[in-house]
Amino acid sequence: MVVSATLISRRCGVIVATLFCSALLSMPALALDTGPAPELSLPTKDGKISLSELRGKVVLLDFWASWCGPCRQSFPWMNEMQGKYENQGFEVVAVNVDQKPEAAAEFLSQIPATFTIAYDPEGKTPEAYEVMGMPSAYLIDRNGHIHSQHIGFHNDNKETYEAAIRSLLRVRN
Repeated sequence: MVVSATLISRRCGVIVATLFCSALLSMPALALDTGPAPELSLPTKDGKISLSELRGKVVLLDFWASWCGPCRQSFPWMNEMQGKYENQGFEVVAVNVDQKPEAAAEFLSQIPATFTIAYDPEGKTPEAYEVMGMPSAYLIDRNGHIHSQHIGFHNDNKETYEAAIRSLLRVRN
């Protein structure tokens, strides 16, 4: 059997793309220190939220969608972190990017959130943050600067994520 160069090239391309995506989705937190986090002002079920009103708190800004499998794993962990650290000045804000609010509502009926859910169906905020995958989370310090980012969510990295939160909570303005 003769295998064409085109077929080999396609299969190699698929393998490389698969390996790249796997590596990207398993990335641990990346230290960024890129300066101020882009401002956001988004609707929530109770009104609006802006990043500037959270100044003085450590914020985990998470971007998610109802179709995102790893988001189903991250929500219980974010609930846990919100409960564990909210009295120390920690806030989770999860930005839903679904175009239809019904999709987010269905997700939340199955996996409730104890933290703030904001909505951005137009996708302007993820664009400002240059989100590359779901979920993507940005850890923002008390001064509104991005400290670190992680793409995807893996239970194996929960201790690393939490250590970064604790580290920022120790720093007072």
